[in-house]
Amino acid sequence: MTVHPQTRFTLPDELNAVEPPEARGLARDQVKLLVAEGASVTHTRFDRIGEHLRPGDLLLVNTSGTLGAAVDGSWITGSGVAPVVVHFSTALDDGNWVVELRNGGLPLFGGAAGDQVELPEGVLTLLEPYEPSGRRLWRAKPPAADVVNYLWRNGRPITYKYVGKQWPLALYQTVFANQPGSAEMPSAGRPFSFELVSQLAAAGVLIAPILLHCGVSSLESHEPPLPERYEVSEHTARLVNWTKANGGRVIAVGTTAVRAIESAARPEVVASKGWTDLVLGPDHPATVVDGLITGMHAPEASHLLLLESVVGGDVVQRAYDAALEHSYLWHEFGDVSLLLRQ
Repeated sequence: MTVHPQTRFTLPDELNAVEPPEARGLARDQVKLLVAEGASVTHTRFDRIGEHLRPGDLLLVNTSGTLGAAVDGSWITGSGVAPVVVHFSTALDDGNWVVELRNGGLPLFGGAAGDQVELPEGVLTLLEPYEPSGRRLWRAKPPAADVVNYLWRNGRPITYKYVGKQWPLALYQTVFANQPGSAEMPSAGRPFSFELVSQLAAAGVLIAPILLHCGVSSLESHEPPLPERYEVSEHTARLVNWTKANGGRVIAVGTTAVRAIESAARPEVVASKGWTDLVLGPDHPATVVDGLITGMHAPEASHLLLLESVVGGDVVQRAYDAALEHSYLWHEFGDVSLLLRQ
């Protein structure tokens, strides 16, 4: 059964962030910040987020780095050859990858097992649909054994139609990234600068790493997130439990960090790694995190259900109404919210 988020809004095209804040004359930590807790909504700037955090609060940051996961190719079918862009989404345990084929910015659904896509340095072979009910995502044999290095040589960042041009991969990395593996940027961490991290640490805010490699986000409307690879270390698990026991707040930087840490709850957090298919929502509310830092998500995105599972639908609706009223920018290069459970 499909569950829809309670939050409802219409996103005007002019509120899509079409370029990084640096191209708009801003430092990465100077984007807008909306803080919502209960009935209160505050508008500020991200480099002042420390005013809304307390000594002893714990930020969970995703250390996954963004891949140049889009590669141009030629799809060989029974009726000829067609230009495509291959989006490398997720590395599987057997060395194959989950991929999506796109043309003209739209996903392609007409593939067949055995189809090949000519790519730089080799050929990608479609093996079978990744999901039995669809033909949008495929298990595929990649053109190289070391796909991460292959993508460094041949790939570029995945972009969607609201971004007007290609930007360097460095602009899709967070200051926390040290383990490449995400098809798309864990963008909630992007506004942090090294200077801001130092200021927060000096003020007594704790920071701990967590890992979740993001797949493609093109399944925005109604679709639940796909299984993703994650890891919660023993150090992070202990620090989360210590923070909770001592009255601090656990604040996840991004929906990815929420999904990872909630996947490790038993109900106390334990060190764990592997694949998570956890979907947070009305039937599975968040139990570990007390809030999250997150970008602005598209209407009907499954991410909205996750936000509601942390702070409640009324808070999310209030935050999004305020963001629209004050012309916040959406998506990976846009503005940010801090949503806190009261």
